[in-house]
Amino acid sequence: MAQRLATEYVKTCLQLTEADMLKFFQMFVDHQVTLQVKVLENGNQEVVFQDGEGQEIVLSFEKKSGLYECTGSCRLSNTLLANLMRKAVSEFKGSAKVNRIYPSYTMVYYYERGTVVKIEEIKGQLVTIVYEHKDTIGLMQMMFQKREVEQEIEMIYDQINHLLDMRNMLQARDEHQQIDIRLNELTHRLFVLEA
Repeated sequence: MAQRLATEYVKTCLQLTEADMLKFFQMFVDHQVTLQVKVLENGNQEVVFQDGEGQEIVLSFEKKSGLYECTGSCRLSNTLLANLMRKAVSEFKGSAKVNRIYPSYTMVYYYERGTVVKIEEIKGQLVTIVYEHKDTIGLMQMMFQKREVEQEIEMIYDQINHLLDMRNMLQARDEHQQIDIRLNELTHRLFVLEA
């Protein structure tokens, strides 16, 4: 198995309540990672996480509408810190693009709301999708919407049949013209829906 050179968190976004912040800090402390918290004048916080080997992460948390929002990037060569960041993104429903860098390739993980939605393998210029989450609910909604179109088509067919029956029963030419105009509108709408 290839040795990972580094893990790079790009476009990381976490939104934490004050209680979540304490859990977030505790997650690192539980794994013997020391942290220093600087509280800035406006309530924002800058946090420095250090492992025993000299590796550190500096994260800035901006206070917005009662939440602490962390957006930024960091590059880690320490597996412990990389795994803790992965766990934090997952547990606190964050989003991120994570590059796991190996000697001859890079694995790119895309997180949305704490879940991996896509994994790509990049070797030079070649990009291969290894995994992609399928939005089953979204697909079902699309199928339902398609059913609405089918129902409208059925209604138009019923209207056309009714108008043709009326046309056959009526003898007045001006009534035929009115029916023909409406039939023309319905057939055009039917053409649009079936396309």
